Amino acid sequence: MTILAIESSCDDTSAAIVEDGRVLSNTTSTQKIHEQYGGVVPEVASRQHHMDILPVVLHSLAMANRQMSDIQAVAYTKGPGLLGSLLVGSSFAKALSLSLEVPLIEVHHMKAHILAHFIDEPVPALPFLCLTVSGGHTQIVKVSEGMKMEILGQTIDDAAGEAFDKTGKMLGLGYPAGPEIDKRSNLGKPIFKFSEANLPGYDFSFSGFKTSVLYFLKEKAKTEPLFIQENINDLCASIQHSILNMLLVKLVKASNESGIKEIAIAGGVAANKGLRNRLQSMAVSKGWNVYIPDIQYCTDNAGMIAIAAWYKYLNNDWADLTSAPDPRWSMQAD
Repeated sequence: MTILAIESSCDDTSAAIVEDGRVLSNTTSTQKIHEQYGGVVPEVASRQHHMDILPVVLHSLAMANRQMSDIQAVAYTKGPGLLGSLLVGSSFAKALSLSLEVPLIEVHHMKAHILAHFIDEPVPALPFLCLTVSGGHTQIVKVSEGMKMEILGQTIDDAAGEAFDKTGKMLGLGYPAGPEIDKRSNLGKPIFKFSEANLPGYDFSFSGFKTSVLYFLKEKAKTEPLFIQENINDLCASIQHSILNMLLVKLVKASNESGIKEIAIAGGVAANKGLRNRLQSMAVSKGWNVYIPDIQYCTDNAGMIAIAAWYKYLNNDWADLTSAPDPRWSMQAD
């Protein structure tokens, strides 16, 4: 069984081929144009998807050494994401499904991030906890038998990825700022203290943290105009340290209270080296089995859409041509 999967939820156009549960190719075109705007511009993103989607699909087929006639199902990201971007991927997938006369499969973007752990060995044992961290979402999800997913906690305001990017903007870093903060953190020390929210339960909040960074920098600028330039590495280390603290304290709480020691991370921020290193250290001290996907399956990609589609195919879980993209599609509604 050969499935073509398409991902277009934000500013990455991606296509992948999965065959009998094995990802054969995973091609992604990242839109660099948004760097000049300091963030993703939805209209620009959707227009770029229009230009990129066919070349990306053809490249993925070529890398897998497969023809369009080999495709036996077409999958796409239904949501959540940017509506214009989702429409490009869904329209292409529907047209291809119709023309090839093959089943259509709709995939939840955040569930796919979690299922990326089943692309390569080793795979987590069920049940496991997954800390899913990206530019738009921050969640702790419990995955049980039958791949049933339950959100234990999530952000009530900004996502961790947003916290990286927006505080990075305060420091004068380019977009996306997360990778640059991660890189500079290795050159500095977390000597500055910022507000770290600790809500009841497993929910997160990053808005107060961003405000504390902003006020701290404004106060320092009054007496030290070059404070940011002279302390950029230590500021990055301090910002990253605080964000990771807020993420990991909830993960530890969820593990302790559930008794689950199978721990996974997913999403774009899962590529953060600081987070990966701290999780590996905690695996030793807490007796966790930690699972971290390959870098290519952390950021938005069609490989994760493909593996999620494979599991839906096994359950004969098809979509139809009347299905519409849903920018706020709930995990529980899928």
